[in-house]
Order: sequence, then structure tokens, then C-alpha cells
Amino acid sequence: MDNPQLIANLILKGFKKHYQLFQEITAIAPKAFNQANWLAIQKASANRISYYDDRVNETIAELKARLILDQSEQPNVQLWRDIRAIYQQLLLFHPQPELAESFYNSVFCRLFHYGYFNNDFIFVKSTLSEQPTIPSAAEYRSYFPVVDGLKQTIRDIIKQFNFEVPFVNLERDIRLLVKAFIKQSPNSHHHAHQMRFDILKSPFYRNKAAYIVGRVVSKSGIQPFIVPILHHFNHGLYLDALITQSSHMRVIFGFARAYFMVQTEAPSAIVHFLNQLMPNKTPAELYSALGFHKQAKTQFYRELQHQLNQTKEQFESAAGTKGMVMTVFTLPSFPYVFKVIKDKFGEGKPFGRDTVLARYQLVKRHDRVGRMADTIEYSNVAFPLCTISDSLLEELKTTVASALEFRDNLLIIKHLYIERRMTPLNLYLQTATLEQTRTVMDEYGQALKEMISVNIFPGDMLLKNFGVTSHQRVIFYDYDEVQYLTDMNFRALPKAKNYDDYLMAHSSYSVAPQDVFPEQLTTFVTTNATVRNLLEQLHPQLLDVDYWQQAQRNIKANKFANICPYPKALRFKNDW
Repeated sequence: MDNPQLIANLILKGFKKHYQLFQEITAIAPKAFNQANWLAIQKASANRISYYDDRVNETIAELKARLILDQSEQPNVQLWRDIRAIYQQLLLFHPQPELAESFYNSVFCRLFHYGYFNNDFIFVKSTLSEQPTIPSAAEYRSYFPVVDGLKQTIRDIIKQFNFEVPFVNLERDIRLLVKAFIKQSPNSHHHAHQMRFDILKSPFYRNKAAYIVGRVVSKSGIQPFIVPILHHFNHGLYLDALITQSSHMRVIFGFARAYFMVQTEAPSAIVHFLNQLMPNKTPAELYSALGFHKQAKTQFYRELQHQLNQTKEQFESAAGTKGMVMTVFTLPSFPYVFKVIKDKFGEGKPFGRDTVLARYQLVKRHDRVGRMADTIEYSNVAFPLCTISDSLLEELKTTVASALEFRDNLLIIKHLYIERRMTPLNLYLQTATLEQTRTVMDEYGQALKEMISVNIFPGDMLLKNFGVTSHQRVIFYDYDEVQYLTDMNFRALPKAKNYDDYLMAHSSYSVAPQDVFPEQLTTFVTTNATVRNLLEQLHPQLLDVDYWQQAQRNIKANKFANICPYPKALRFKNDW
């Protein structure tokens, strides 16, 4: 039955179901936050990631069950052009048109060969520019302090969110908030009649915090801000800080953190609002931060195509030590790296491709706690051959030949991961001053502590597997040996009782695959004495087997650390 209207309606029906279920699981977050049920938030965040693929598969199954579709790799050209045109008209006044476009793309791309992934059949280019724009005002509410005064306006803002838990001392928090705003924004107009507050209607939930996001509009311009709300044990809620610097806000919305849980009817309106607050963030990054990771993939692909159209550069091998599992390349002017699983792993990697895929998926679904880079996973990505340098092409043919396909003037890579590009920590240290070395090794140790607090054992802790961001944050990015911390066996090194035992130490005890000896950590990760000494001075706990074992006990007891994604200096000094 070649009915383009029916097919378009069925695909949009599938998207509607997806978005409804996505919103329902997102709605768990405010309830769980009020109950301080951190495990529920973690589970909801992880489960939500698979919802998209489940709905796409359901939609394809319904199309196949209700319609007689040509199951060859070649679509009926006129039929699918008609379907696309009808679907586009259905999105004219849709509140989530960009997400619905991506859903359509996913359905088509799973039905047919990638040779048909062009704008005749899918939305390679968005049609949003041809549709009425959803105003960002659809997602925020404005408050006018001139009416009821500044402090009452802040009370009204807090009241808007209907937190079911009382505040420990909201009046004190409001005083601290106003004081911090005056200090952080000395050039702004602070009188009630000289400002307006625009506040996004829904809090942003993640881990153990809820975030109020908004802006102050005055004659001085626009001042963005974020206010985190935390629980004080069982005593109630409190405002923890005021964040006004865009650089700090970008870290909160950073690529190394779990996705926010935030309810929205018009995602494009929220993204537009956030982009005004953080203009250095791309739409792909913002959609990803909101949990719309499939839309982020769509946006990223468009950004990549735009970049390739703007430059004559070629892709080349990424800087850093060659990995034993991945071949990595980059485009110099584009701040990302592209990673392809090798056909054959180096010695010391006693696992295969399926294990690598599973471990990258583990990190995708886990709380990345600001220390693990998010990955964008693609299949069948076409690169113009002219954009691949000769040396890179030779390396790809040598190391990942099974992942390559050549078609006309294109190189098709069947499966790859994309991550934000960082300076490998081992390379950064080669030119770092002593003070910079101290800073990043403190960051390295803190990164390990924060990862193990959320049940992540990075496995290979060599410095080459960590990167340094522009904010001098240290981020882990190599996941082929990642495991749950609770699956490891942390042991103390046996002590030699005499000189003969010392000589035989290397063979005097057995080592199982999951055994880890923390006392060897600094010796293992670096041969540089200065770097090793700094790490031992700054984070001596990492060499203590009891520290790692206690972390395991905390996880098993569902004790979750509160890791703030903003500087401690910005936190309000409360009297408890």
C-alpha cells in the first residue's frame, strides 16, 4: 500500500509516543529530588537514553506490519519524496519540529541504504527556517521587581517551582543571593525598578541538585545566572550559590557531565535562550546537555558539513601517543576527534570489539560527573576523499580496514565515535610550568576521586588517556578498560619479611584479573619524579587501599557524593 499520507502520519505518531514517554521519565526527576532519591534520578537518566532507539524500532515494525514496503535497499523514489513533503507540512506548527525531523531521519536510515541519505529523502538540512519560529518566551516567565520589590520577586520565583520540601532558611538564602549578585555584577543596575528577571519555567535536575536558570535584563544589558538548590541532609532545601560568569556556566553545561533532566514543550526555545546566555556553546552541545542526544547528533553533523564547506583543510592523525584500541584523527580547525576501533588490538588488551562497544555504552549511560567526555556514536559516515590526508588514509587502511568502504569519491566509515578534542595530559606536561604541572596533577587526582565516587574504575590510568581542557580541567577520554569500581578487588602489596622475600617479591603472590594494588598507582602512571611526587603530595589517599575499599562500601550503601560543577569559592557560607 503506497500511501504517503498514512506513512507520514505513522512516523509522526511514533515520534509523538517517543516524546511523551521521554517527558514522562523526565518527570521522575522533580519527584525524586523532593524525596532525595538520588538513585531514582540516576536510573531514570540512564534508562531515558535508550528510549529513542526503542521508539524508532517500534515505528519501523508498525510500518512493516501495516504496509507493504519495498524492503530492498532502494526506496521508491517518488513515494518517499512525497512522504517527506507531507511530513514537512505536518511540522509547520509543531512544538518540536527539529526533533521530529531527526526521528524521521532515523526511521528512513534504518530502512534503506546510506546511499540514499540525502536531502531528497531525509532532512539533511533542517526546514526550520521555512517555519514560524517558536519564541524563547514560550519557555520562560518574566518577573518585574518594580511591582513587589526585589526580595519578594525572588520569593515568587522560588515559589513558581513548587518544591514540596521546605527551605531551611529561605530568607537568609535570599539575603546571600542579593549580596552575591551585587558583588559579582558591580556594573549592573540593582534598583528594583531598573531590572527584569526572565526565568526558565522548569528547573534543570542532575545528580543531587536542581538548577534555576535565568537572566537579569537591565539598562546595563543582560546578565545570565544559575542558582543551584541542594538538600541539607533531612533538614530541607537551600540555595547553594550564584553563578553569573559564562565560563562557569559552560562548565555546568559541559560535555563531560550527565544530561540534565528538564521538562520542555519547545526544546528549540530553551536552546535559543541558553545560547544567548552561553554564546560559545553550539546548538549540538546544548541539545546534548538537555538529554536530546539524537538531536545533538543531527546538529553536530550539520556543523561538521558546514565546517568542511568553509575550509580546505584535511583530516589528519590526532596528536598524542598512538592507542592500542582506537585510531584517532581530527580536523585542525574543528575542535573534535574521530575515533575508530582498530581491526587488531595491541598486546596487553585481552578483549575484543564487543567489549569496547559495551564499555563506551556503559559510560554513555553513566553519571560522568564532569570527568568523562561524552561521545557521539555514528554509523556509515561519509567523508569526501579529498578531505583525508594521504598519511591518514594510509593509517586508516592499515589499522581499520574492515571499517572502511570506498564509494565514488567518498570514504565511508562504518562506525566511529566523536569526542571533544583536548590536549593529552602527557603532552601538556612536556611544556608546563611547575605551577601548571601542580594544577593539572591536582586535577588528575581529583578526577580519579570523583570517578570512583560514582562507581567508575578507569582501568588504564596512564596520563595519555586524560586530556586538559581550555579551563585546565582534566577529563578522562579512553574507555576501553572502564569497569565498575565495585567489580574490582583492591589489595595491599604483601610486605617482605626478610631479604629473600624481597628478592622474590615479584613471584611471591598471585594476581587475578580484577586485582588492583593502589600503592603502585603513581609508579604506574608516570616515570617523571616531579609529577609523581606532586601527585603523592596532593592526593596521598589514592595510594591507600583502604580509601578505595571505602569508596566501594559507600557505593554499595547508596551513599552518593555531592560533586559541585562550580568553584567552591562561589558557594554561600552557611551557618551549619
